[in-house]
Amino acid sequence: MVGEVYRHLFKKRATVLYPFKERELVHVPEGMRGKPSINRDLCIGCGLCGRDCPSGAIEIIQDEKGKRPVFYLDRCLFCGQCEEICPKSAIALTPEFEIASYDRKAMILR
Repeated sequence: MVGEVYRHLFKKRATVLYPFKERELVHVPEGMRGKPSINRDLCIGCGLCGRDCPSGAIEIIQDEKGKRPVFYLDRCLFCGQCEEICPKSAIALTPEFEIASYDRKAMILR
């Protein structure tokens, strides 16, 4: 066992001290599905994203500009079905993964 300790003692460490230090060293893989974003100019308010969402994280509301989706990030599975079904490509999943919050209202994307 002592030989094993000495062999790994001077090697480069395999972990990153993520939330406290070295945030820039975190590798985000290509094609990661993170926080959704919506381009309001492209959205036509068809409601397909809300009907196709398996977790019910998208609600279609009516406002002064017409129908639009509201995302509840605390329910979202980040599956990407809303992005795939959108006929105008108004929804995109960004590589942003740091969305945790103590306030539930902060988890609503309008």
